Amino acid sequence: MKYTTLPNTNIKVSKICLGTMTWGNQNTQDEGFAQMDMALDKGVNFFDVAELYPVPANAETYAETERIIGNWFKKTGNRDKVVLATKIAGPGDYTAHIRTTGFSKDALNEAVDNSLKRLQTDYIDLYQLHWPERDTNTFGQRDYKHNPNEKWEDNFNEVLHNLDELIKSGKIRQVGLSNETGWGTMRYMEESKYSDLPRMITIQNAYSLVCRSFENDLAEISHRENIGLLAYSPMACGVLSGKYIKGTDKANSRLNLFPRFSRYSSEQSNEATKKYLKIAEDNNMTLAQMSLAFVSERPFLTSNIIGATSLEQLEENIDSINMSLSEDVMKAINKVHEEIPNPAT
Repeated sequence: MKYTTLPNTNIKVSKICLGTMTWGNQNTQDEGFAQMDMALDKGVNFFDVAELYPVPANAETYAETERIIGNWFKKTGNRDKVVLATKIAGPGDYTAHIRTTGFSKDALNEAVDNSLKRLQTDYIDLYQLHWPERDTNTFGQRDYKHNPNEKWEDNFNEVLHNLDELIKSGKIRQVGLSNETGWGTMRYMEESKYSDLPRMITIQNAYSLVCRSFENDLAEISHRENIGLLAYSPMACGVLSGKYIKGTDKANSRLNLFPRFSRYSSEQSNEATKKYLKIAEDNNMTLAQMSLAFVSERPFLTSNIIGATSLEQLEENIDSINMSLSEDVMKAINKVHEEIPNPAT
């Protein structure tokens, strides 16, 4: 395994992070336990979860993933071996069963306390805001369109003050963002600099061969402000395994179960995936290995969040950290990116 530190801290994390959002829906508790066992054995010490998991979010399975992790901590006593990240859900129709109070002080206190209870721990290493409260383009939505009737008011300073209290209480250690834009990221940075408030140290956004929009402006912010990318969906919901274009997918494969992620299987995404598959095969790699190695080698990356529904997938994904892409492979990848840029954004 390869390791780095969370930016501006001495917290050592593996460059492969174990994603967990299938546990409690596509995966049972026992399967989640087996994945955590394997990941830890292979040197993965960084686990990522969220209060709304498993995905897709609904009232029946709400927070089941955190409960599974908490039960594993209780069974194994391995809490001190894991750097644990979780998130508070942002507002929206599909999270109304959780709460409708956004990132208010009461909402943050409730969310943190409930996560701690479910996770059976006294502290959370990295606490993230799952997506912005304001109206903006997230989850593959292209091109910002301003809503003149938006009710949100600038509360960056207030949110950081409330997170500061949680840090001082010992319930959380560090804070980060998720599904955030360049403007929102810089507003948080501005408030932390000039108001002596906690600093956002990571940003968890989608990043893969078919979704490189992070490079538009956030990559520069990442370098200049030292905020690290936690890349999610590096396999584009399994599309970059090649199974959908090869026809080897199963009925319980993610895109077959949840068509809401169809941006990853659009006509342009499929065309790009075919080209990436040829590059991988021409260079004696699986598409999954090449896709994950590409993400892991980005200079702005802190950790690559991989997920799997089987131990076989998980092992291949974790072992991708040992792959290194040649200059010729990178040239071929970038040529495809020039021809079909960001088809899943």
